[in-house]
Amino acid sequence: MDQENNKFHALQLFTDTFSAETVHLTNEAVGIYIRLLCFAWTKNAKPFTTSSAYRICGCKSKECEAIVNLVLNEFFKAEKIVHNPDLDSWTHKRLIQEHEYLTEKYKKKSISGKIGAEIRWKKSANSKSIAPIPIPSPIPNKDIQSMFEKFWSLINHKKGSKFLAAKRYAAQCPEMEPEQVALTFNRYANTVKDKEFLAHVSTWINQRRFEDEANNKTDINNVISRLVKLGYTHKGREGNSEKFTKDNKNYSINRLDTEYMIVPDTN
Repeated sequence: MDQENNKFHALQLFTDTFSAETVHLTNEAVGIYIRLLCFAWTKNAKPFTTSSAYRICGCKSKECEAIVNLVLNEFFKAEKIVHNPDLDSWTHKRLIQEHEYLTEKYKKKSISGKIGAEIRWKKSANSKSIAPIPIPSPIPNKDIQSMFEKFWSLINHKKGSKFLAAKRYAAQCPEMEPEQVALTFNRYANTVKDKEFLAHVSTWINQRRFEDEANNKTDINNVISRLVKLGYTHKGREGNSEKFTKDNKNYSINRLDTEYMIVPDTN
């Protein structure tokens, strides 16, 4: 498969992670972030310049460019362009990882398809040909099934097929401690208020979402730090509220609100 022409038209978005990472942004900033993610994905996750970011976001004012700059600085990594060191190019680490994963996955499928076609052709060309004897895979030392049963007994919400979850666990978690996998699943489940929208256990495992759980838990200190980077001044805590100012306007976050939404402060 030619990696240069390897475009994937669908980008998987982990909504819980995305919501946690963008809780402090305005709706306009979130829209700009989504536009830049889509733009980077259509370019096979290759670097793009700041001017390209302005153009794809349709910026016609300095205010729009300022929001683009804030999003780039927070979520993307800057690199110097070799032939023009005065300009920055931008990449997104997670997009690069996703693109490399899909490229390798479909490359393996392509190779397997070619091998299968070659075997079928040889069989049809020579009816007396002997089919290759498959080499059995070694039996793993660890008892995967007992590890899965331990994991299954520890999770608080057993949604979906246990049989399918066991197959996904054997494929994705053979070297992991079941207690740790169960802990990250329960942490994820606790963030979903309406359990109707809770992912099936097999889906959660297959998407390797246990790798993202460390970033999913929203922390007020992280929110404050991000707001300061975006130009807000943190005035401190008053009761259950964190107070901020920006452009001579007052804002606050209610610490009892688990989403930590920043709103205009009318007090």
